[in-house]
Amino acid sequence: MKILVLGAGKTGSLVAEVARERGHAVRALTAVDNEKGCALTEEFLAGYDVAIDFTTPDAVMHNIAACVKQRTPIVVGTTGWYREIDQVKKLVEASGTGLVFGSNFSVGVNVFFAIVRTAAAALTNGYSAQIMERHHVHKKDAPSGTAVTIKQILEQESGMQLGEVSSIREGETVGMHVVTLDSPADTMMLVHDAKSRRGFAEGAVRAAEWLQGKTGFYDFKDIYPQLG
Repeated sequence: MKILVLGAGKTGSLVAEVARERGHAVRALTAVDNEKGCALTEEFLAGYDVAIDFTTPDAVMHNIAACVKQRTPIVVGTTGWYREIDQVKKLVEASGTGLVFGSNFSVGVNVFFAIVRTAAAALTNGYSAQIMERHHVHKKDAPSGTAVTIKQILEQESGMQLGEVSSIREGETVGMHVVTLDSPADTMMLVHDAKSRRGFAEGAVRAAEWLQGKTGFYDFKDIYPQLG
């Protein structure tokens, strides 16, 4: 495939590296190259099979809009735009293109989501829940999209409202998420600690491969078991 990577930060650069390792032709655009989606014209996008976005909350909506308009499939790893998710879903479905988004493209994290879904039963049995996430100082959004997803899972499965997520930004921490379930009798802790960004990058590239020939709006946590 010909893959356009939007964003040349640490994760975007690794996405490009992984895509090349998997035999794809890759071009990456930086924020300077593509301010407010200016580079994503019909002529330019015609040269690519799929785009993968790891930019910023300020840039991602411009990129989504441009790709959807030109019916270029797009995988969106950027978070911080989910207030617009219903609008984006309508645009994708109306255009007849394909989009996969995810608060986290690590397969391990998506298995963790399934574990959290099962553990939500504790909340209806006298336990309280707290969520903590720790990331590097460069991360733009807080709480992380992954932490927001964890909170949503717990609330949806239990029917209860949780307190605010605790967010910590320090050093070059890749990403840690901790769910603490506490009762007078005992405490349970669920932890996912990313060792590197490679898991995110591999998941995003595999999602791009899966998206070929498909239309529709997909959440990575729903489709990752189907990845080749």
